[in-house]
Amino acid sequence: MLLIQLTGLSGAGKTTLAHEVRDHLVKMGYPVEIVDGDEYRKNLFKDIGFSREDRHENIRRLGFIADVLIRHKVIVLLAAINPYEEVRRQLEDRGPHVKTVFIDCNLSILEQRDTKGLYRKARLPDGHPDKVCNLSGVNDPYERPLLPHLVIHTDKETEKESAAKLLRFILDELN
Repeated sequence: MLLIQLTGLSGAGKTTLAHEVRDHLVKMGYPVEIVDGDEYRKNLFKDIGFSREDRHENIRRLGFIADVLIRHKVIVLLAAINPYEEVRRQLEDRGPHVKTVFIDCNLSILEQRDTKGLYRKARLPDGHPDKVCNLSGVNDPYERPLLPHLVIHTDKETEKESAAKLLRFILDELN
């Protein structure tokens, strides 16, 4: 089947696009599952933090779940920040069925949107009890994908345009 790893900064639209595209694919008769990094961290992987090693382990686990689903002929939309090129490459090395889609959005736009309040918290002074110290792209690394299979600019396109672009890409990969 197909594993689409959606990578990008927090709030760029990975999960939103995954849900919209999943709904279209399901209506077309395709089996689809979203593997959402935030959801799995909250419910299954509470033991994982945000160090480089923990982020690698998180993606390794999400990749394992994706592999199980793919064996059952399910299209997997893996929505996770996945900030390191090395780990994205490790997923791609699993085979030609793994595609990387970079959900790109300008940091200033993300800070304006700040849907989860994370950017505001990351900008708090050191020592503040609410400070987020490991936000990818702000005070923790985010390595832009070197050779993504598709780039979607959610700061320049409407949600509908971005979803249509992702859906077309997936349908082309399936055919």
